[in-house]
Amino acid sequence: MPVAASAIYFLNLRGDVLINRLYRDDVGGNMVDAFRVHIMQTKELGTCPVRHIGGCSFFYMRISNVYIVIVVSSNANVACAFKFVVEAVALFKSYFGGAFDEDAIRNNFVLIYELLDEIMDFGYPQNLSPEILKLYITQEGVRSPFSSKPTDKPVPNATLQVTGAVGWRREGLVYKKNEVFLDIVESVNLLMSSKGSVLRCDVTGKILMKCFLSGMPDLKLGLNDKIGLEKESQIKSRPTKSGKTIELDDVTFHQCVNLTRFNSEKTVSFVPPDGEFELMKYRITEGVNLPFRVLPTIKELGRTRMEVNVKVKSVFGAKMFALGVVIKIPVPKQTAKTSFQVTSGRAKYNAAIDCLVWKIRKFPGQTEPTMSAEVELISTMAEKKSWTRPPIQMEFQVPMFTASGLRVRFLKVWEKSGYNTVEWVRYITKAGSYEIRC
Repeated sequence: MPVAASAIYFLNLRGDVLINRLYRDDVGGNMVDAFRVHIMQTKELGTCPVRHIGGCSFFYMRISNVYIVIVVSSNANVACAFKFVVEAVALFKSYFGGAFDEDAIRNNFVLIYELLDEIMDFGYPQNLSPEILKLYITQEGVRSPFSSKPTDKPVPNATLQVTGAVGWRREGLVYKKNEVFLDIVESVNLLMSSKGSVLRCDVTGKILMKCFLSGMPDLKLGLNDKIGLEKESQIKSRPTKSGKTIELDDVTFHQCVNLTRFNSEKTVSFVPPDGEFELMKYRITEGVNLPFRVLPTIKELGRTRMEVNVKVKSVFGAKMFALGVVIKIPVPKQTAKTSFQVTSGRAKYNAAIDCLVWKIRKFPGQTEPTMSAEVELISTMAEKKSWTRPPIQMEFQVPMFTASGLRVRFLKVWEKSGYNTVEWVRYITKAGSYEIRC
C-alpha cells in the first residue's frame, strides 16, 4: 500500500515553519525549503496542489492563514493524503473550539505534537475520530475567545470504544424522542439521441441517514434488491413475492455495516453513528426509469433564422411533480434576437452561456409542455462555418421518485430497553449529467 506522508509541515503565509513532523527517513528535514523557493516565491500556489520537485512530491492545502504541506519521496496515495489533511483539520478544530489558524497552532504546540504522533504511524493514517481520541488524549486545547464553549460529555467504557468494534458511537446517548431519518438520493446520468433513443444511461445513488436514538440500537434495513430478496426466500423456504427487483452495482458501505451478516444474509445490519452519516453508495446500469423524455426539433432557415421546438414529457406518476426544472437549449454565438411561446413556465435567452433557458418551477407528472422559439442571427460577411450543436441539458429534482426503482421494504430498530421509534423515509431523484443531442 502506498504511503500517505513521509513528513508534514505547517507553514504561515510568509513560509515560516510553525510545526512539523517527520514520519520516515526518506526525506530530509530541509525539504520544506524547496517548497518555499520553488512554489511559494514563484506565486504558483493556486495552479496545482500537487508538485514534484527534486525527487520528492509535495501535496499542499491552505486552511485559513496556514499552509499544510505533505512531502513524500516514493509512490504515494494522493487521495489518502488529502483526506488525511481534511480529517486532521477537523480533529484540531474539535480540540481548539472550531478555530484553526496560525494563532491556534502557536497556542497548542504540545497538543498538536501529541495528536500528530497518534493519527499517523510511519506514513500511514490511523484513527482520526475526535470522539475516540478524546478518550485518551484528554488535554484541552487553548480555545479562541470567539469559539464556542466545550460541550463534551464524559464517555463510559473507554476501553471498548478504543479497541472494540463500535468506535463510531459512544455509549450513554439519551433522547426524549427516538427518530430515524432515511433519504435515498439518486442522480440520473443520461445521453439521449435527438430521436429519443438512449445512448448511455446509469444511476448513482446514496442512502443518507440521520439517527437520534438512545442507547446502542441495532438496525436492519431491507431493500428490494434482487440478491437480498432471493436470499430471504431461501432462508424462509418460500418463493419470492412478485414485484420489481433491482440489481445494485458497485455497492460501498459505511464502516458501521456488519459485512459478515451482509455476506451471509444479504441484509444491511448496523449499529448507527449518532447524527448524520452516509450509509451506502451504489450504481444502477439496467432498468433505469427515466423521469423525463425530451424531443427537440431545431431547423436552420437560411443564414439568419432558426426555429426551435422542444417537447418535454414527464414519465413519472400523475400525482408526483418535479421541482426546479431547467432546460438549456444551445444556440449559435451570433444570436441577436429571440421570441418565445411556452405552454408552461418561462423562457429567455442567456447570452453568457449561448442558450435558451426554459424554467418550470413545478412540473406535474404525465404532462407534455412545449416551447417554441424563433431565433434571429447576425448576418456576417465571413464564410459561414457549420454549427456544431452541443447537447440540450436538463436540471431537475423529483421528490418521492427513484429512477432505479429502489425501495425500502423495512427498517427495523431493536434496542434492549424496547423503546418505540419513529422512522421517516424520503426519496429524491436529481439530474446528474442529463443531456439530449439536438
